[in-house]
Amino acid sequence: MRVKLLGSGDAFGSGGRFNTCFLVDRGQSSFLVDCGASAMIAIRKFGVDPNSIETIALSHLHADHFGGLPSFILDAQLVSRRTRPLTVAGPQGLGSRLEALMEAHFPGSSNIERRFKVELIELQPGAPTAILPEVTATAYTVSHPSGTPSLALRIACDGKVLAYTGDTEWVDSLIEAGHQADLLIAECYTYDRKVRFHLDYATLRDKFALIAAKRIVLTHMSPDMIGRAGEIQDCEAAYDGLDITLE
Repeated sequence: MRVKLLGSGDAFGSGGRFNTCFLVDRGQSSFLVDCGASAMIAIRKFGVDPNSIETIALSHLHADHFGGLPSFILDAQLVSRRTRPLTVAGPQGLGSRLEALMEAHFPGSSNIERRFKVELIELQPGAPTAILPEVTATAYTVSHPSGTPSLALRIACDGKVLAYTGDTEWVDSLIEAGHQADLLIAECYTYDRKVRFHLDYATLRDKFALIAAKRIVLTHMSPDMIGRAGEIQDCEAAYDGLDITLE
């Protein structure tokens, strides 16, 4: 499994980083995990072909995690000339929220005729769901108000497991979501200061043994956490453009 962090930032661009967007590179059957507002900028910066992205899996419906979808869909129609379907998988309520977002960004764009279909999958927590051939996503409910359920994701792909906390304060469902994953990407907003609905390094560090992931990468960091990234142990700090290959 090859993973490239196209965007590793928080909602506010701390450290000059792009919003959350991770690419799982499978050639012409690739997929994104989250598609934050700056996703198309990051896709262009890192030379990714948008038409190679077959599916977008969303953890929750905040702008820094799904706000790039209108630009992605309009680019597919007007610039990249997409013809094959695009699948978007995310929380229950995705359909109505995506329509509202499209209309807010580009009025009239949600119902325009396209050369390709946008197929939506609303994930049911605890139910493994095929989002691509040989790629299964299981959602876990977390604690991060976003207007619809916020999710952690456990994605089985090509014999490997990628787990992602999404944004959340600590909940025990993260243990199951990340248990023995080949790669856990964990939100880590602060070093040890408690911020409601977000994770901090001190809390995560105490749970690493329970999660038992093989590799842990911390993302979505505030200036506080970025400034103390050199102090972390048993994990690593994300940055835009980080390439990870899981053998």
